[in-house]
Amino acid sequence: MNFWVELLISVLLILGGVFVLVGSIGLIRLKDLYVRLHAPTKATTLGLGGILLGSMVYMSHQHGYLTIHELLITLFLVITAPVTAHILAKVAMHHEVPMMKRTRNAEHVSTARKQQAPGDTKDQD
Repeated sequence: MNFWVELLISVLLILGGVFVLVGSIGLIRLKDLYVRLHAPTKATTLGLGGILLGSMVYMSHQHGYLTIHELLITLFLVITAPVTAHILAKVAMHHEVPMMKRTRNAEHVSTARKQQAPGDTKDQD
């Protein structure tokens, strides 16, 4: 294998591993649910993208043609991680999961909790 290809693969794998490690540490160390959501959605998604890009470079160099399996996995992660984090945050707000004082925005949270579900007509005239 070419030296530069091995170097590129190694750099992508190491950077991906560092981002996954930082995201995992952030998931453990951060104080409340709302802040913890940032670690897996940002750092871990970027880290897995780097690892999958390294795998894609390796497989394309090994077989001589580009495979899109890793690219599809990366696309799936990039699309689903923010949506999942948004749903988890919304559920936590409706269940009134406690927040740290530094992350609390009382006006925004109170209006978000008072929103009605679509089709809910019990408070309408």
